[in-house]
Amino acid sequence: MQDGKKKVVLVDDNPVNLKLARNTLMERYNVFTVPSAEKLFQFLEQTLPDLILLDVVMPEINGYEAIGTLKSNPRTAGIPVIFLTSKTDTVSELEGFSLGAIDYISKPFSPQLLLKRVEVHLLLESQKAELKNLNENLQHLVDEKTGEVLELQNAVMITMANLVECRDDVTGGHVERTERFLRILVEEMGARGIYKDILDTWDINLFLQSSKLHDVGKIAIKDSILLKPGPLTREEFEEMKKHTVFGETVIEKIQQNARESIFLTHAKIMAGTHHEKWDGTGYPRGMAGSNIPLQGRLMAFVDVYDALISDRPYKKAFPPEQAVKIISDGCGTQFDPDLKNVFLAAVGRFK
Repeated sequence: MQDGKKKVVLVDDNPVNLKLARNTLMERYNVFTVPSAEKLFQFLEQTLPDLILLDVVMPEINGYEAIGTLKSNPRTAGIPVIFLTSKTDTVSELEGFSLGAIDYISKPFSPQLLLKRVEVHLLLESQKAELKNLNENLQHLVDEKTGEVLELQNAVMITMANLVECRDDVTGGHVERTERFLRILVEEMGARGIYKDILDTWDINLFLQSSKLHDVGKIAIKDSILLKPGPLTREEFEEMKKHTVFGETVIEKIQQNARESIFLTHAKIMAGTHHEKWDGTGYPRGMAGSNIPLQGRLMAFVDVYDALISDRPYKKAFPPEQAVKIISDGCGTQFDPDLKNVFLAAVGRFK
């Protein structure tokens, strides 16, 4: 039927009640009558109504059993049910409500009362449907805006990372490679349950995105040091080491001018701690062991690995096998020993 009327099903084994209820409602609604719960289930295989008026006392399958069947089927669970019954005791009413009925109309019923109660409940159901639709549309808009914000955040990070790489062109692709290596490393950690209690608190995608800013502090390093084609002097190296603190400062300034975001927190931690060493001989603060945040410990693995396998002004690229051995031998001094087997298992996928 395409007349726009709501569909109401009347279920009662008494034909007199069916006729009275049908005559009361038919002018305003498309009304269907069935004499038993079994016939109701057959009807529902073809048509889903907007409301069911269900008698409680019926032979074979009573109303309580019928509503239990309706509510257990995902296809019919959402159809509102009003009980029609001659029972007037509180216990019976409570049982009906506990099974999922939305109202209880006593028989014999007043036609005007029946019409009004059906009208009110169908209006409520329409409003609930509209509200649900509105919420879904709002959620869609929120998801859309959130996606736009994340894309903007990612674009800002990529732009800043590329700005560093434009100056330090000999390490071109370093940001993309370390992010890729980091993803593989984290996936391996997840598979092995390593540091699960920490990883479960992270949004992994935001964490990986934030890794793009781990070297952002190099923006503040002089070209004469950053691009020097040979070994750095002690004084120059001290200046180069400051890129970690500079990176924290840059990200803090972004945080001051934007709402707090966990990806900036991850970024700041990685920028400031990816050169710390497990034995406490790293920089800038000489942190040791588990005092070094996990973000920095993870970045240390992939940052050093990529540095070893890449040409730099002061060295040629190491073969990957040699880079793996250097890092493996450094677990317990430079790198977190608990991540050694994770790294060795993951590095084969880095290529």
